Amino acid sequence: MAVATDILERAVLAALAEDVGEGDVTTEALVAEESSSIGTLLLREAGVVCGLQAAEIAFRALDDDLDFEPLVEDGDRVGKGGGEVARLTGPTRAILTGERTALNFLGRLSGIATLTRRFVDAVEGTGVAILDTRKTTPGLRALEKHAVRAGGGLNHRFGLDDGVLVKDNHLLAAGSIADAVARLRATTELPVEIECDTVAQVEEALAAGAEAILLDNMSLDELRASVAVTGGRARLEASGGVTLETVRSIAETGVDEISVGALTHSARSLDVSLELA
Repeated sequence: MAVATDILERAVLAALAEDVGEGDVTTEALVAEESSSIGTLLLREAGVVCGLQAAEIAFRALDDDLDFEPLVEDGDRVGKGGGEVARLTGPTRAILTGERTALNFLGRLSGIATLTRRFVDAVEGTGVAILDTRKTTPGLRALEKHAVRAGGGLNHRFGLDDGVLVKDNHLLAAGSIADAVARLRATTELPVEIECDTVAQVEEALAAGAEAILLDNMSLDELRASVAVTGGRARLEASGGVTLETVRSIAETGVDEISVGALTHSARSLDVSLELA
């Protein structure tokens, strides 16, 4: 469930460069170079923790002698009222300068993990998987998709090169579902997923041999009809405006997966803070 270290380091170092610039004017003026402190990272509300490794990299990039002790793991839940998630000991300047970058990652990623867990909990017992989408923050996709996994969700394709999804504009260019599938079969061995807006299109996609079908913005009745027509011959993914209020009823139609763009584009950052002893 970890993010590759090089990807994580690049993201954190870019964020530090953005925040610190030519130096932390306030901290360097007020804190002695030899000063050392003990700090605690706190989650101030209930949620699923994610982003501890990013926080550690932010602090240790500023001073490698800093000691960072995680008290929980990514994916762990913190109950009502929140709690301590990590302790750090080391140069005060490094702690204060890295504070905002560390908290930004921790709050953002914990927010995604927490929202994902709410969706996963909402469909518990149905056997339906909750998927993310490519609606991520540019440059932070790997981290945000990691947060989805920490919350119990699954990742859809990471980018355009590791999965086939034929959407409506692709169909306009290809001419038909059958033509699109035929041309893809000649160029890739990846499973083909077709976006369908109607049950009639679902039947076309099945006839063409698509392995997966994205049921886009369908009503519950249309979803049920698509499940009946498919009869297990293709994986069915429901998508389009899914909310916590509607996700359970969508899951109960019999689809296999539900993709939710809101996991990454609309998650609220959790309230996190750093306290010095």
